[in-house]
Amino acid sequence: MINPFLHNIYTISTTFRLFQFTAKTNRTTAFSGKGKYNAASLFSIGQTTLVIKTPYLRESFQKSGKKVSEIIGNTLPNTAILALFAIVIAIVFGIIFGIISALHKDTWIDRMIALVSTLGMSIPSFFSAILFAWLFGFVLQKYTHLNMTGSLYEVDDFGKGSYIQWKNIILPAIVLGIRPLAVVIQLMRNSLLETFGQDYIRTARAKGLSEIQIIRKHALKNSLNPVVTAISGWFASMLAGAVFVEYIFGWNGLGKEIVEALNNLDLPVIMGSVLVISTTFVVINILVDIIYAYLDPKIRLS
Repeated sequence: MINPFLHNIYTISTTFRLFQFTAKTNRTTAFSGKGKYNAASLFSIGQTTLVIKTPYLRESFQKSGKKVSEIIGNTLPNTAILALFAIVIAIVFGIIFGIISALHKDTWIDRMIALVSTLGMSIPSFFSAILFAWLFGFVLQKYTHLNMTGSLYEVDDFGKGSYIQWKNIILPAIVLGIRPLAVVIQLMRNSLLETFGQDYIRTARAKGLSEIQIIRKHALKNSLNPVVTAISGWFASMLAGAVFVEYIFGWNGLGKEIVEALNNLDLPVIMGSVLVISTTFVVINILVDIIYAYLDPKIRLS
C-alpha cells in the first residue's frame, strides 16, 4: 500500500516543475491532459520541444473543488494593494521624520521621534489592529466615519453589484505600516548622520548651500541604501505578515484566506499560498539588487 504522505510529496515535486522537455505531437504537449497544465511552447529542437508551464496548485478541499490558483488570484490583489499602501505610508513618513530627527540631533524633537518609533516597533500588529479598530472604528466613529471591519470591495445595498470602498483601507494600512515606519525612521536618521560626516557634505556647506539643498541634492540619495534594504524585506513579509491584520479588520486578502485554510486543514490552499509568497519574496530581492546599482554608483551590474 502506498504511503499517502509520500504520494503527496511526489505529487508536489512533479506539479511544481516549471520547465519540461516533451515530444512534439501535432503541436500539442503530451503532459497537458485532463486540463491540469497550461503550457506555452518556446522552441523546438528536432523531435523535442521546450515548453514553459504554470504550476498546477490542485484544488481546494473545502470549497467544492475550486482551483487554488483561482482562490489566490482573487485574494492576492487585495493583499498587494494593502501592502503597497502600508509601505508607501512607511516610506513617506519614515523618510520625513528621519530627516527631521537627523537635523535636530540630540534635541527633544529627536528624543520624541525616537520614543514614538520605539513604541511602534514594540507593539505587536494584532494588538495595534484591535486598538485602532476599537478606537477609530467604534469610539471615534462619529468623527472619523471609518468602519471597524471591511474589505476593498463592498456589496451595494440595492443589489447593483459591488463597489470599491477606499476608506476601509485606511486603518489596516496604517496598522500594517507602523512597524516598518519605525524602522525606516531610525535607519534614515542614522544613515543621514553618517552621510553628514563625509567630506563632500562639508564642501557643500563651505559653498554656502542650505541644509535643505544639501539633503535634496547630495545626502538623501546616498543615504537610501539601508532604507531600500529594509523596505524590500518588509514589503515581502507584509504579504505573509498581514495575516492578523486582515483577519481582525475582515480584509478579504491572502492572509485571511491562509487563516481559514489552516482552520479547515485546506492543505492545497496553504501550499499554494506559501509558494506564491516565497516566489514574490525572491522576485522583490532581485529587484532590490537592481535598484542598488541606481542608488550607489559604486555598485554596478556585471
